[in-house]
Amino acid sequence: MLLLAGLGNPGPKYQAHRHNIGFMAAQALAARWGIGSAREKFHGLVQEARIGPAGSPALLLRPMTFMNESGRAVAEAAKFYKIAIADIVVFYDELDLAPGRFRMKTGGGAAGHNGIRSIIAHLGPEFRRARLGIGHPGDRDKVLGHVLGDFAKSEQDSIARLCAAIAEAAPLLAAGEDDKFQAEIARIAPAPKFNPRQQASRPSDMDGGEA
Repeated sequence: MLLLAGLGNPGPKYQAHRHNIGFMAAQALAARWGIGSAREKFHGLVQEARIGPAGSPALLLRPMTFMNESGRAVAEAAKFYKIAIADIVVFYDELDLAPGRFRMKTGGGAAGHNGIRSIIAHLGPEFRRARLGIGHPGDRDKVLGHVLGDFAKSEQDSIARLCAAIAEAAPLLAAGEDDKFQAEIARIAPAPKFNPRQQASRPSDMDGGEA
């Protein structure tokens, strides 16, 4: 069984934030492959899924702990279902990828991401990472406001296409073909070409969310 965890902050206040793109990806997967309704468990919302023609089993998880405690939910779900770390895929926002871009990797550090840091603390670093680009505001002093702000209107279409492509290409992920999964997403939803560290097209207000 795969554990597919999308990271974000719970509640309507945060739902359109760039930091919640992991939730958006998980919701797209649930809409395409989910079985039944999400339920509260493991400090999060969980939903079973069967992915692709083979019906590969997966558990979709959105931690409801706020970002910096995401590891609690992921670790509890993995322990309960005896899911190996190689079968855990975490979807989350990546500053150093332009909006609409996507990259897979396995292992590594947290790179300043508190959700990833929390999961590493609970499970170690060798889980699979699905990194969804949100772009960089160009100034490190503006990063928190950028992350904890809504996507600009100019970004919303590419983000919607990206999440839809993740759901469409998910059978490759379930088969362990991460490179092909990444390539198929790029084929289905080619990303806009611009520098991820350019100034955001619309300033974002800092609102005290959990980064």
